[in-house]
Amino acid sequence: MNKTLTFCLSLVATAAMSVPCFAQEPPANPLSVGEKTVYSYLAQNAVAGAAKMPEENYSFRPTPDVRTFGQLVGHIADANHMFCALVLGDPPAATSVEKTKTTKADLVQALKDAVAYCDNAYAGMTDAKGLDMVKLMGRSFPKLTVLSINSAHTDEHYGNMVTYLRIKGIVPPTSEQRTPPPAAKPAADEKK
Repeated sequence: MNKTLTFCLSLVATAAMSVPCFAQEPPANPLSVGEKTVYSYLAQNAVAGAAKMPEENYSFRPTPDVRTFGQLVGHIADANHMFCALVLGDPPAATSVEKTKTTKADLVQALKDAVAYCDNAYAGMTDAKGLDMVKLMGRSFPKLTVLSINSAHTDEHYGNMVTYLRIKGIVPPTSEQRTPPPAAKPAADEKK
């Protein structure tokens, strides 16, 4: 099985584990729980990718018109703060990690801090709260959609990180051998 298919199946299985089998009562807040599950997986990949790149390659940029690897890590951290502050109702974060941090240690820590901050936004979200509208880039969006945009943005730039890692001959975290998630247990009435 190719790695892309394995990754896709792993992501689907991870998301599916957050929602019990269809024969059971649906969980409270299935949309927000599903979004939190997906974000957790994507954020974990971004942090692992940042940790895998050696310090000497944090200034690497494949072409002159793109961010360095370090700037990319900082950009993800800044965006996480921006999106999640909006959802939490906090004042816009005054972070500029992309422009102020340069060492691997500082950037990885800033990304971990941003993920922890966003974890609060995802943890406090319910399907009902997710319907509350907020302004983003001049348009109104439900909070749950803003969290979805944050997840997509994190994954988009993790994809950039993968390219940088591959150019440097480093296997990205999502291409390493992983233990598949445990199979969901059948409902009691399905064990016959």
